[in-house]
Amino acid sequence: MAYLTAASAGAIGGVMISASHNPPPDNGIKFFGADGAKLSPTVQAQIEAGIRGQLGYDDVSDRASGWGHHHDRHELTLSYAQSLVGPIASKRVDLAGMTIVLDLAWGAAAHIAPQVFRDLGATTICLHDQPNGDRINVNCGSTHLNLLAEAVHTHRADLGFAFDGDADRVLAVDCQGREIDGDYILYLWGQQLRQAGQLPDDTIVSTVMANLGFERAWQAQGGTLLRTSVGDRYVHAAMMETGAALGGEQSGHVICRHYGVSGDGLMTALHLAALVRNSGQRLADLVDASFKTYPQSLENIRVEDRDRRANWESCEPLQQAIARAEADMGDRGRVLVRASGTEPLIRVMVEAETDELVTHWTDNLVLTVHQHLLN
Repeated sequence: MAYLTAASAGAIGGVMISASHNPPPDNGIKFFGADGAKLSPTVQAQIEAGIRGQLGYDDVSDRASGWGHHHDRHELTLSYAQSLVGPIASKRVDLAGMTIVLDLAWGAAAHIAPQVFRDLGATTICLHDQPNGDRINVNCGSTHLNLLAEAVHTHRADLGFAFDGDADRVLAVDCQGREIDGDYILYLWGQQLRQAGQLPDDTIVSTVMANLGFERAWQAQGGTLLRTSVGDRYVHAAMMETGAALGGEQSGHVICRHYGVSGDGLMTALHLAALVRNSGQRLADLVDASFKTYPQSLENIRVEDRDRRANWESCEPLQQAIARAEADMGDRGRVLVRASGTEPLIRVMVEAETDELVTHWTDNLVLTVHQHLLN
């Protein structure tokens, strides 16, 4: 949607019905500006206020007469496909001889992803490959990699990709069935861009969720990792502010300004596949030579009370527990507690040098959330 909005002459914006990586009941609406970027939180809040009738408009229906024209623009999809394939084909890189499994999550990538991979010569094996709004993201796609890993093993594929429902994120699976998340994708793509002189200031933008192993390995090469709040709009904003060319999230949102205006799972997957082909190595070997992740635990606690969830930072016992964890681990680990932006969840993440530290402090913080935000 981001590309189509920006590519459509005269478009004032774009709208997409999407649950992102979540199941159908979580469907919402994503808005894009004329440049293909997501709208600012301020503008989104204004739109929500307008929908709820809080802006003082007495008769919107009268003023809206004449709106709502509908035009099918199938040529835009073709243009999008060409924008994905063209930059790779122009470098005389193809995927001929590679077998790639695609988990399309019953979503937006279902038709176009097999096409663009085949256009570059790959043999594709597709899972959940028909658009189906009743099944989108359900036990498949980027949040459920087990079926993809099984298919990669069964078909002896080179690698596999799992998209989410609206295809703005992607995770990979190597030939050993291991999950390759956004941290590894950013690291490998960052190395390639850096070697080509296309990574300004050797800087990658990621979020507070990026693994310490990734950060320290990138720093050891003389690079800089800038962290933002969770959310690709924060990554995008930091990239625009600093001039960074590459950024993304551990969850698989990746933005490369050389090739796109927003997170794009198809673009990311194609470029990672091309990187693997161009290296002459397996994805598994590239990952083994990159960095070792710190043990990390992410627990989601459902907190239905909206006020308690939104104001979790004012919970003094939880703040004290976080402070104790940070003091105990020092530079050996870190803690991140936050409220989900899309679900009624408090997310507790602990990352440390050892599994024992991770388990101890995760259990402690989850118990504190249960005791003071649920009761």
